[in-house]
Amino acid sequence: MERFIDVRGGRLFAVCEGAGPTIVLIHAAVVDLRAWDAVAPGLVEAGFCVVRYDCRSFGASTTDDVYFSDRADLVSVLDAFGITRAALVGNSRGGHIAIGSAIEFPDRVVAVVGIAAALGGFEGELTEKEQAVFEEGERLEAAGKLDVEAMIELEVRVWVDGPGQPPNRIDPAIREAVRTMDRPLYAPGRVKGRPIPLDPPTDDRLGELRCPVLALAGGLDVSVMTQIARRLEAAAPNARAVVWPDVAHMIGMEAPDRLNGLIVDFLTPLRPWQ
Repeated sequence: MERFIDVRGGRLFAVCEGAGPTIVLIHAAVVDLRAWDAVAPGLVEAGFCVVRYDCRSFGASTTDDVYFSDRADLVSVLDAFGITRAALVGNSRGGHIAIGSAIEFPDRVVAVVGIAAALGGFEGELTEKEQAVFEEGERLEAAGKLDVEAMIELEVRVWVDGPGQPPNRIDPAIREAVRTMDRPLYAPGRVKGRPIPLDPPTDDRLGELRCPVLALAGGLDVSVMTQIARRLEAAAPNARAVVWPDVAHMIGMEAPDRLNGLIVDFLTPLRPWQ
């Protein structure tokens, strides 16, 4: 089932597939819901209802130039499909949304799987090599006119290949899929809206998490992601960190079957929920 969901100052495009306890997949900041194309079918086959949606200003979703809460948007998606409680699986920025939503709306969240999750208020440490890559991005943004294709290629190198990794490590089709989803994010006149962060920030509120948390990071990813996974394990009441040494940031695209196995093993003891 595909549908648009009206939210304050915007519209969200969402897809719901399968039947059973609900898992909501929340995408990263360089892609849209299509990043879960290789993940969703396996979870449906495992007996879950799988919902994924484009966050505001990503993919087919739109927003006006208004203040909004990504967490409230998530709840609007749940309400639109008549879902009382769900497990949240979020990649990168999507992981940040999932964790914040579990803190703000604990009665709606069964569990969180953070995949290379971002974490508001957390200050990690970059390696010199990683710092150089991000400085390259800052130089591109500071130029008089942004070289969009150069920026997209840099983001593919960082978030798909992994910093310092060879481009042939990843299936070329995955690299091109990310380029295709990332390119519209640099369209002239794109309206992003004004996200309202959790206050106090998420990192200061990890002790409030009432649900189980699984934090997955890749050893080929930016090192801060592993630091965040370890931080979650240490600070949240019921959290576990897992680091796969051979993957980078877009784990759902790079290793969908392995990721599905991890998600199903983590969530099966919690079934059923509604």
